[in-house]
Amino acid sequence: MNNWAASCSVVTSHSSLAISNVLQLGDLAPDFTLPTDKGDTFHLAGQKGKPVVLYFYPKDDTPGCTAEACAFRDQYADFLDLGAVVVGVSSDSEASHQKFSQKHRLPFPLLADTSGQLRKQYEVPRAFLGLLPGRVTFVIDQAGKIAYIFNSMSGATDHVSKTKEVLRGLVGKG
Repeated sequence: MNNWAASCSVVTSHSSLAISNVLQLGDLAPDFTLPTDKGDTFHLAGQKGKPVVLYFYPKDDTPGCTAEACAFRDQYADFLDLGAVVVGVSSDSEASHQKFSQKHRLPFPLLADTSGQLRKQYEVPRAFLGLLPGRVTFVIDQAGKIAYIFNSMSGATDHVSKTKEVLRGLVGKG
């Protein structure tokens, strides 16, 4: 297996290899600022020194996205214990995010990427023949570098368990 194929298998699961064309493990995560459901803005550069879990999901209040968000919510204390910041991203509006967050008591911010620009920056692929936005989770380390990429539309709650494993290794609690 060549080096390119080996690196792709490390960063993807259950989906196409397209996600690793440009963004690679160890790359500096693209900086951004987006509005949140809480009425403020989230700036990635402001999180330096803390690991960040940046999870992209297709749409508020759909079954898989609700299961994923609630899994992050239910294990949020574990993420705090690991010193991590958890942030969800979809193209839904701030108002949609507010309703979704309140309905499911989500303790972390949801970012409104209404233009899809952040999804493009992070090269999150579309799924199911391009009909749906993809579901991809990035772990960004304390230095702002991409430490992990998990791309899977099926196993929405797997994003939570796999992310926690990676974080434990990053902060030396593994």
